[in-house]
Amino acid sequence: MAALAEEQTEVAVKLEPEGPPTLLPPQTGDGAGEGSGGTPNNGPNGGGGNVAAVAATAAAGGDGGTPKPVVAVSAAAPAGAAPVSAAPTEAGAPHDRQTLLAVLQFLRQSNLREAEEALRREARLLEEAVAGSGAPGELDGAGAEAASALLSRVTASVPGSAAPDPPGSGASGATVFSGSASGPAAPGKVGSVAVEDQPDVSAVLSAYNQQGDPAMYEEYYSGLKHFIECSLDCHRAELSQLFYPLFVHMYLELVYNQHENEAKSFFEKFHGDQECYYQDDLRVLSSLTKKEHMKGNETMLDFRTSKFVLRISRDSYQLLKRHLQEKQNNQIWNIVQEHLYIDIFDGMPRSKQQIDAMVGSLAGEAKREANKSKVFFGLLKEPEIEVPLDDEDEEGENEEGKPKKKKPKKDSAGSKSKKQDPNAPPQNRIPLPELKDSDKLDKIMNMKETTKRVRLGPDCLPSICFYTFLNAYQGLTAVDVTDDSSLIAGGFADSTVRVWSVTPKKLRSVKQASDLSLIDKESDDVLERIMDEKTASELKILYGHSGPVYGASFSPDRNYLLSSSEDGTVRLWSLQTFTCLVGYKGHNYPVWDTQFSPYGYYFVSGGHDRVARLWATDHYQPLRIFAGHLADVNCTRFHPNSNYVATGSADRTVRLWDVLNGNCVRIFTGHKGPIHSLTFSPNGRFLATGATDGRVLLWDIGHGLMVGELKGHTDTVCSLRFSRDGEILASGSMDNTVRLWDAIKAFEDLETDDFTTATGHINLPENSQELLLGTYMTKSTPVVHLHFTRRNLVLAAGAYSPQ
Repeated sequence: MAALAEEQTEVAVKLEPEGPPTLLPPQTGDGAGEGSGGTPNNGPNGGGGNVAAVAATAAAGGDGGTPKPVVAVSAAAPAGAAPVSAAPTEAGAPHDRQTLLAVLQFLRQSNLREAEEALRREARLLEEAVAGSGAPGELDGAGAEAASALLSRVTASVPGSAAPDPPGSGASGATVFSGSASGPAAPGKVGSVAVEDQPDVSAVLSAYNQQGDPAMYEEYYSGLKHFIECSLDCHRAELSQLFYPLFVHMYLELVYNQHENEAKSFFEKFHGDQECYYQDDLRVLSSLTKKEHMKGNETMLDFRTSKFVLRISRDSYQLLKRHLQEKQNNQIWNIVQEHLYIDIFDGMPRSKQQIDAMVGSLAGEAKREANKSKVFFGLLKEPEIEVPLDDEDEEGENEEGKPKKKKPKKDSAGSKSKKQDPNAPPQNRIPLPELKDSDKLDKIMNMKETTKRVRLGPDCLPSICFYTFLNAYQGLTAVDVTDDSSLIAGGFADSTVRVWSVTPKKLRSVKQASDLSLIDKESDDVLERIMDEKTASELKILYGHSGPVYGASFSPDRNYLLSSSEDGTVRLWSLQTFTCLVGYKGHNYPVWDTQFSPYGYYFVSGGHDRVARLWATDHYQPLRIFAGHLADVNCTRFHPNSNYVATGSADRTVRLWDVLNGNCVRIFTGHKGPIHSLTFSPNGRFLATGATDGRVLLWDIGHGLMVGELKGHTDTVCSLRFSRDGEILASGSMDNTVRLWDAIKAFEDLETDDFTTATGHINLPENSQELLLGTYMTKSTPVVHLHFTRRNLVLAAGAYSPQ
C-alpha cells in the first residue's frame, strides 16, 4: 500500500453515500509534501537556522511508511537572503578555511555575487587573502580536493530555485523533501540535498569529524562552566541551559573520533552536573562508548538531527559570544553554531523558575515562532434541532433511542449557541458528516440530561463511581466509556477487547439475514425487532488482534468501537454485530492510542513509529500523517471542534496539529517525562496534559503559553477529564488516586499580555494546594480512565493489582 506522502497532485476521492466529503489532499504546490497525509514542509530548523539540518520526515515507505530521516546539507544563501554566519575568528583551522573558500568559489561559479560579498565581509576575507594562481577566489593545491569534494556535495542541492514557505507554516514539525523540488530555503540556508531511503548515518555523524585536541575537551568545558558560574545571577540561569547540550555533543564527538578513554573520563567528570530530568537520556548516552554503537542509535540520531533549542536573552547571548571569542574557544563555538538553535529575545533574562518550567524535552524548548500561527480554538455552531414538548419526558427517557411521534416545537436549549464564536473555524473548514436522525435523537436526549446536570464547584464536588476490573489476569491496557455512559470497553494484554453494558439493557446482536427478511420494515419498532434476544448478554468479547490492545474509543453514535494494538493495526468493530469491519494498516510498529473525532467519521492514531495518522472510517489509507515528534506518540486527542489534533509523546513535548493541512501549529514543552494523557476544556480554549513526572500542566491554546501547573500526584498521570461545564478537572494516576482540581480558579486572571506572549516569561503561581479540591484513594487500583457523565457524575476505571 503506497503511503499518502507519495500521492501526487490531484487525487479524486470516491465518496460513500452516507460519508461526508473527505479531506482532499492539497496539491503538491509549494516545495515539499503537503500532499495527502502531507507532512508540513518546514522543518525543526525552519526559521533562521544557519547551519545544516537533518529532519525526520514522513516520506513514505512500504506500508504507510515509518519516518525516514532526510539529510539536508546546507551551504550558502541565495542572493538576497540573509548573510550566512561565518567562523568566529578570521580563518579558524585550515579545514574551516578550505570549506569557506570552496563555498566562495561555488557562489562565484553560480553567479551569486551578493551572497559572495556578504559572506566575504562576514568572514573578514579580502580578495587578496583568497587569491590563488587563477582568478580571485580560486583554490590552489592542497585545498582543491577538499573544495571539489564539498562542491560535489553542494551542487546537487541546487536543481531549481527553492519554493518559498507558505505564510504561517513555520511551526511545523517535519520537513519533507519530495522528489526533485528542493526544500524551502530558510534565511541563511541554501537548497538541500535529499538523501532518501535509509538514514545515512555516516552523513549524520560526519559533523563530528572536526578534530579538536581530545585532552582539551575537559578544559574547554570546565572553562565555560567556571565562566557561567561566575557570571551575574541574572545571566547564570539562562547560560546554564548550555551545559546539557554541550556536554552531550562534546561526549559524542569524542566517541565518534575514537577517543574512548577521554570520552569516559569526560562523562564521569561532568554527568553529575546535569539537571535531574535528563537522567534517563544520560543513561542511554553512557552506553554509547564506541563509534560502532552510534550507528543506528535512535537517541544519537535524535540529538544530531534536531537542533537543541535554547531561549536566551540578547544580553546573555552577547556575554557568551564575547567570552568564547576572547578565549578562542572554537570547539565550543562550533558546537553552538552547528548543533544548537539559540532563540534570542529582547528583554530581561528569565529566572531559574521560569526556565525550569519550560525546559526538559528531548530537543530543548519550542521556538517562539512555533507557537505564533493562528489557531481557531472556538467551538462550531451547534445545529438547530427541534426538541419535543416536555409533557411526555419520562416516557421518552424509558424508551431511549426510539422515535417518538410528537408535535415538535423549538426549544431554547436547542438554539443556545446560535451566536458564532469569533474564535471558531469556518463551519465548512473541514468536511464533517451530516447528522442522521438517530444523532438528532441523541442530541435531544443530551439536552434533556443537561437540564438535570449538577452544577459543580468547590462547594459541590461530584460523586465518583469506580469500576474496578477484578481478576483481570489478562492485563487491562485500555478503557473507554460511551458519551451517554451506557457501555464500557476494555482492551487487554491477551489481545481481546471486551465490551460491557453498565445499564440494565443487555447487549444484543442483529438477527441472521434469513430472520431479518421476515421483519416488517415499516413498523415503528423495527430497530427493536432486528435485535436477536437469544444473543443478549452483559459482556461481549471481540477477537481479532494479535497483540495487547493499547487504545480503545467508541464512536459518538455508539455504533462502532475502535481499538489499536501492538500488532500495528487499528480495528473498527461494529457494535450491532460485534464483529470486526476493517483493519487499518499504516503503522509498522505498536499503535499506542486511537480516538474518534467528536463528530465521528474521522479518527486519529499514534504509535511507536513517532507518527500520528488521521483516518476516515471509509478509507483504508490515512488522510494525513503528522510527523515531527522525536519519540513514540503515546496519546492522541481531538479538539472539540475537530479541526485540530493534540499528540503527547515520549520526547516530552505536546504538539497541536491542524487537520486541514497537516501543519504543526503548537509545540508545548515543560514536562520532564513522557506524556500519557491529554484533555481539552469543553470551551476549546485550554489543554491539560499529564506525564510520568506526576505533574498536570495547563496550556492556553490561543496564546501558546503554559498557564498552570498542578502538583500532587506521585506517579504517572494516566487520565485527565474536564467536567461537562469545565468547572472541575479530574486527574487519575498510577498512584491509585483520583484528584479533583478547581479549573475555574486555575484559568482566571491569566497573564497573557503581549510581552509574556512574545518572550515566554511565564509566572506560574504556586497554588496547587489551593486548587486541589479533593483526593480520592483506591485500595490498590491504578486509575486508567476517567469519564464525566452527562449529569456530571465521575466514572473511573482501573484493574485491581494485588500487592
